[in-house]
Amino acid sequence: MTDLPCIEIEYCTQCRWLLRAAWMAQELLTTFEAEIGGVTLVPGTGGVFEVRSADKLLWSRKAEGRFPDIKELKQRVRDEIAPEKPLGHSDRKPEAD
Repeated sequence: MTDLPCIEIEYCTQCRWLLRAAWMAQELLTTFEAEIGGVTLVPGTGGVFEVRSADKLLWSRKAEGRFPDIKELKQRVRDEIAPEKPLGHSDRKPEAD
């Protein structure tokens, strides 16, 4: 058993969001391979798409009004579980014109 934090992605089965949830899980597992103990996909209903770490809500599609860009999701996960971890190009801010 690991003491590393686990991420939970709850997705709507009625909306067929499993592939989106699985892709985001893959991205998180790749980016945070040494910082997380796993990603759990949790089937739900009613248009739910939420990402949690230790019962702390990191993203809610209903609250935000949209799905996260993977860059945003990685930043929120990083800020919660490994604030010192650089995310490379995902940390860059857009250049002003």
